[in-house]
Amino acid sequence: MPMRRPLLIVTSVAIVLAGAAAIALSGHWQPFGRAGSPAAAAAKPDPAKYATLDSEVERWRVDLARRHAAATDPAEQAQVLATARALLEAALPEMMRCWLGTPWDFNGMATQPGEGKIACGYFVATVLRDAGFQVDRVRLAQQPAELILTTFVPRKALTLRVGATYPDFCREVRALEPGIYIVGLDNHVGFLVLTAEGFDFIHSSGSSPRCVVAEDSDQAHVLQRSRYRVLGNLTTQPELLRQWLSATPLVVSTR
Repeated sequence: MPMRRPLLIVTSVAIVLAGAAAIALSGHWQPFGRAGSPAAAAAKPDPAKYATLDSEVERWRVDLARRHAAATDPAEQAQVLATARALLEAALPEMMRCWLGTPWDFNGMATQPGEGKIACGYFVATVLRDAGFQVDRVRLAQQPAELILTTFVPRKALTLRVGATYPDFCREVRALEPGIYIVGLDNHVGFLVLTAEGFDFIHSSGSSPRCVVAEDSDQAHVLQRSRYRVLGNLTTQPELLRQWLSATPLVVSTR
């Protein structure tokens, strides 16, 4: 019997997330789990799973784009955007974790998990491009962290903290709306995946072990050491979700 599609909108169990259809990841593989879990600790680069996620997210993007275009009133359009958000919040962390263990290099430009080395900016840019955001991967990866952020999130929607203690920063982050964040540090950029349970920092780390890692708040020493922290939530931006659905090219911020 052929394997079922790995990304499914739940139909057998009625789950609703903020009025959106919930997205579950199932099939012949299972999610890696939160940072710090045994599954996450044992994870290795998984290019096969990454390719499956890439194609499935694109299939759902096309389907949702059709639904959004056919929606006849704002409530229907909002429902499609909520579903798009749920899809991205389920799929993006899994795509990130397919890169776990991929070696870091300052000049790394790998395009697939485990095939070569990857710098922090290229990790962020590659995952977002492969999740369906139409963006120039190379140009984006070469920008400072704040400009990577403002390519996706309006400057007024960013949270900037300079000199805040790490406990204060963590408390503030946990009070924010859950979603997929980009976080920029002194000389670094990565993803912050915030849920009701807490947050994971997923990034290509130039510190030990010098590879792509997923760290919970206690393990995230690079995040802890930084004096400069700026972050923005990708998945709470309606205009960005519409651009993702319609495959609208994003202009990379350069100033």
